[in-house]
Amino acid sequence: MDQHKNVDVERKNTNVEKKTDNSLIAATFIKYLAYTVIFFGGLYFLVNYVFPMFR
Repeated sequence: MDQHKNVDVERKNTNVEKKTDNSLIAATFIKYLAYTVIFFGGLYFLVNYVFPMFR
């Protein structure tokens, strides 16, 4: 076997640019804001309407 093979290797440099899409960021913010509002709305409902039923 020939252990010393001559192999040419090409190196390819790639540049990765990260782009920020402002509409995607805004949509994610609105989504999590809606989750937060629904969560606190559910807590408000429990405290003001459900818990007083058990008194």
